[in-house]
Amino acid sequence: MTRWLVVCDYDDLPPERGTCALVEGDQIALFRTHDGRVHALSNRDPFSGAYVLARGIVGSRRGLPTVASPMYKQVFDLTTGHCLDDPAVRVPTFGVRLSGSRVEVGRP
Repeated sequence: MTRWLVVCDYDDLPPERGTCALVEGDQIALFRTHDGRVHALSNRDPFSGAYVLARGIVGSRRGLPTVASPMYKQVFDLTTGHCLDDPAVRVPTFGVRLSGSRVEVGRP
């Protein structure tokens, strides 16, 4: 069963940029893309081990919303967490929903 935890207000998320939230001890990178959707994935870059994905550059590749890690520039699909440069690598993603103006992240 998924538990939904409030992490911030929607307006706290700047468009096309990342924000980090600490949720039950885990760093989660939140991204509000140009279409208004919010995505959540682990803030940990699996290649460097650094918690930096929220500082990555938001973009798109082949129509998929992406973030490029600021460390070694690998690109991750914001919807699935898959690395588009190395299909064997993936970062955990989290469910996101809006409850009024509040952003909630799902935890198992």
